[in-house]
Amino acid sequence: MLNFILQINPAATVATSDSLNNAVTGIQTASTTAEALPPTEIHLIDMVLLGGPVMYILGFLFAVAIYVLVERLIVINKAAKKNPTLMPGLKDMIHSGNIANARAMCKSVNTPESLMLEQGVSRIGQSTQEIRESMNAAGTNELNKLEKHLSVLNITGRIAPMFGFIGTIFGVIKIFYDISLAKTVEIEVISTGLYQKMVTSAGGLVVGVLAFVAYHWLNARIDKISHRMEESQIRFLDMLNEPSK
Repeated sequence: MLNFILQINPAATVATSDSLNNAVTGIQTASTTAEALPPTEIHLIDMVLLGGPVMYILGFLFAVAIYVLVERLIVINKAAKKNPTLMPGLKDMIHSGNIANARAMCKSVNTPESLMLEQGVSRIGQSTQEIRESMNAAGTNELNKLEKHLSVLNITGRIAPMFGFIGTIFGVIKIFYDISLAKTVEIEVISTGLYQKMVTSAGGLVVGVLAFVAYHWLNARIDKISHRMEESQIRFLDMLNEPSK
């Protein structure tokens, strides 16, 4: 019996050793295969770079649109600030005959509304029509200052999709060129051109939509300021016609 056990054990030991070797080999093979697999994720920067040279133009347009949006937003926010003491203060100063302080107050507030009113105060003593025309001219000038550079957003919103379309054409040309060289339509051959085609199209649309929305949003805010200036002008003219107490 002992001799039988001794005869079996070497065979079992060899079998166990072979199993361990096979398991280690399998793990090493799986690890090598996993390392050889392509990455399953692609970063945004890598995707943008696949769009080719047109993406540099779109990147420039994107930077310009962001700059104009932020710069105009700061200016418009400052212009949109309300000063609830402005009209009551002007009324008291004008009815008391203190015109110089009324003009100084308008200049110190330094908003499109107050600068328009300052022109009206400086014309006190003239006809209502002359005062209105002077205030209209001043208001138009101030609104033009608020609209400065907005045309850049408008143009960017129009041309960015066009550049995206140009990139799409370049991508299609590259696809056919690669096919002519490889004499096959395998996905590996046409993938570079497809990436360029789709990425530039998406980039052009993203930049165009951003500029388009920014342009109309800022214009809507300027329109609100314009309506408030018209209301202030009417209140100011009515105030001049009120009898002083």
